[in-house]
Amino acid sequence: MNNSTLARIGTIIYAIAVIIFGVMHFMHASVMSGMVPGYFPGGVIWVYLAGAGLVLAGIAFLINKYSRIAGILLGLMLILFILVIHLPHHLHGDGTSLAMILKDAAMAGAAFVIASRGN
Repeated sequence: MNNSTLARIGTIIYAIAVIIFGVMHFMHASVMSGMVPGYFPGGVIWVYLAGAGLVLAGIAFLINKYSRIAGILLGLMLILFILVIHLPHHLHGDGTSLAMILKDAAMAGAAFVIASRGN
């Protein structure tokens, strides 16, 4: 298998995972809204926006259209999640936050790799 085939398979697997995460934001919005910092007005709206961003980025990766901008925006959103949600929770002793930091960092890295190859 050549590199472009491997990259496409990896992108498809990643896109499916991203879409599932996005759908989960819609299915569990009320639970996830508790993670939105109190100084952000709107609460659950942010969860829905994040879910929409995840689904749209995943679709862009699957159809290989606008994957560069989708990867950049997704990577930036995930880094914001780390800085605004997961890192503060980690610094306040939440034991599961480190796993979320690492997951979002890995996903942001993959999004930037896809962006570097996208159109």
